[in-house]
Amino acid sequence: QVQLVESGGGLVQPGGSLRISCAASGRTFDIYAMGWFRQAPRKEREFLGHISWRGSRRVYADSAVGRFVISKGDARNEVTLQMNGLKPEDTAVYLCAASIRPEVAGVYEYDYWGQGTQVTVSS
Repeated sequence: QVQLVESGGGLVQPGGSLRISCAASGRTFDIYAMGWFRQAPRKEREFLGHISWRGSRRVYADSAVGRFVISKGDARNEVTLQMNGLKPEDTAVYLCAASIRPEVAGVYEYDYWGQGTQVTVSS
């Protein structure tokens, strides 16, 4: 089992920046990659990007390129999502997920999910 806990969400003004974190615990040695997603009210869950657990290779969705950056955190077993130039339409619950299976054609299937952290972009 892998446990994931997101933190760092909150209220930010349009144009601002925010960094959220995801701490993994448990069988972290099973992890192949960590992904970030978001879910806004009345919308489907949206993939933002992932980072490979060992090699730190990153892949981003088109919607995240240029504004969002996924990194390994300062703490062990942590990944972060740096969000810049935030817009009201970025308001959502942001979730991290862990894949314990190797990628297939560049795509990971996610096995464990955090509870999410709310990010609200508003003036």
